[in-house]
Amino acid sequence: MSDSHSIIPPPEIVREWQIKIEYCGKRADREAVVAKIFQLGADMELEACCEWLSVPCPSYGRELRNARRPKPPSLKAQSIALIDKIQGNKEMWDIRDLDVIRQALESLPN
Repeated sequence: MSDSHSIIPPPEIVREWQIKIEYCGKRADREAVVAKIFQLGADMELEACCEWLSVPCPSYGRELRNARRPKPPSLKAQSIALIDKIQGNKEMWDIRDLDVIRQALESLPN
């Protein structure tokens, strides 16, 4: 019986990530690397599930991927939502909201 499974990374990839963790001097850096490893594993599992679901119907895999990895709203959509929030209740907005609006506005062409 083989120990190989589609979700288990090959030994060379495991070693590569072990080295990355070993060379992280700060705990926060190590935690970021571990989080990235977990994310890669979750992405591999999601892709395997999407592939499996796409056999009976190609849209099933797409729908699962879109549900599990939704695209974040655009800066424009975020800005409009924040403006609505500010207009609705001027006392309930956060100064960070202005950063999103500024970033969206600065991304627009002149």
